[in-house]
Amino acid sequence: MIKKSNDSYKTIGEVAKELNLIDIKKGRIMTHTLRFWEKNFKQIKPKILAGGRRYYDLKTINLLKKIQYLLKVKGYTINGVKRVLNFKESSIDENNNISIKAKIKIKQKIDRISNLLKDLKY
Repeated sequence: MIKKSNDSYKTIGEVAKELNLIDIKKGRIMTHTLRFWEKNFKQIKPKILAGGRRYYDLKTINLLKKIQYLLKVKGYTINGVKRVLNFKESSIDENNNISIKAKIKIKQKIDRISNLLKDLKY
């Protein structure tokens, strides 16, 4: 059996096994969970080749692991995970610098707090 390198594309079944998405009672791999997440999270973009087969790269697999962690371990809802993922996208650029949009939001919050503190003094 040929072993794949860690950076090669993996099938939906291989990814489901890696994420331990297995129905304990029936012993089946739960690939439907990955398809469900794919519909709900726009960030999941597997390569879909002829015949509709899905192939996941390392970046997408890591994203799926993060989604699974937030849902199953941290107890987030689907919408909660979406907010986390969307915040990360809008707040940080490729160089891990806070974007202008995030800086504006921070400034607005600081201004609101300053105004509340001024009101408390009177």
